[in-house]
Amino acid sequence: MTKPVRPIGIRDFLRWKEEQKPFTVLTAYDAPTARILHEAGIPMILVGDSLGNVVLGYRDPVPVTMGEMLHHCRAVRRGAPEAFVVGDLPFLSYQVSVEEAVRNAGALVKDGKVDAVKLEGGQARVSVVRHIVDAGIPVMGHLGLTPQSATLLGGLRTQANESETAKKLVEDAQLLESAGAFAVVLECIPREVAAVVTQAIRIPTVGIGAGEDCDGQVLVTHDLLGFGSTFKPKFVRRYADVEQVMSEAIVRFRTDVENRKYPNDDESFHMKADEKRAFDSED
Repeated sequence: MTKPVRPIGIRDFLRWKEEQKPFTVLTAYDAPTARILHEAGIPMILVGDSLGNVVLGYRDPVPVTMGEMLHHCRAVRRGAPEAFVVGDLPFLSYQVSVEEAVRNAGALVKDGKVDAVKLEGGQARVSVVRHIVDAGIPVMGHLGLTPQSATLLGGLRTQANESETAKKLVEDAQLLESAGAFAVVLECIPREVAAVVTQAIRIPTVGIGAGEDCDGQVLVTHDLLGFGSTFKPKFVRRYADVEQVMSEAIVRFRTDVENRKYPNDDESFHMKADEKRAFDSED
């Protein structure tokens, strides 16, 4: 595995867009995973509010709190101190007021140790994005399928399928750029729409279920590894079956214990001979 020679920053992502050099983004919620991703050369690590359904056992990301996000962001930073880390602003941490949004974004940077924050929404969030950026905090936008408001969108389904909603999404991306966002995630939208957005803005687009024309691609690491869920979205390519590997290893361990094959003598600690004799003589 190759660790990045120097820290990655926003200028790199902007330059890669100009050079048409695709880049990768993966999620992490703990220190070991963050270390592995960084050492494998992943330039951006996302601490997504997907930790709610991926790690914490919630049905969806909506119940995730600021406290939980801070906890996991700090863990990721400890695991990858030099990585470029983006933290999700959880549901209702930025929708109530601009002041609260700036305060919570600041908390993710100051206490969660992230480099940037991500939030969902287009035109309705432009003022929030602008104020957070004015406070000196980089912001990544998120358009298309926005999981925090999936119920309002009719569930987890493809967005911007019709010409009017597609045009609105392009406009929203341009508004986010004008508000100062440094990148925008495009989730579950037609490839054709993502391609137009990517050409229409100067900041990078990061696709998830948005086709190959985006500047970068993001997946939930657990989905990529086949760990933790039987549900496989259309856009997920599984590069491993970690859940099966874990299950088989655990069954082997249980079987070895039940048959007294673990631990063996080499895996046990022993007294020095003289101490053993002294110990035996006391019986």
